[in-house]
Amino acid sequence: MTHEETSTDAVLRKARFGALPERIRPEEMIETRPAVPHDPDRDTYDPDEFAVRYGL
Repeated sequence: MTHEETSTDAVLRKARFGALPERIRPEEMIETRPAVPHDPDRDTYDPDEFAVRYGL
């Protein structure tokens, strides 16, 4: 290997690996969403259904 080849390799290596990737903030790493989608029919309270299901 000549000095010229080594210099070219060094330039290519510097171009590929010479800089660190852009920093990612911790707020950008987290995704928040409910585990179960909201179901309005399931969350409504019906006193008659409650009485029939658990009272009889």
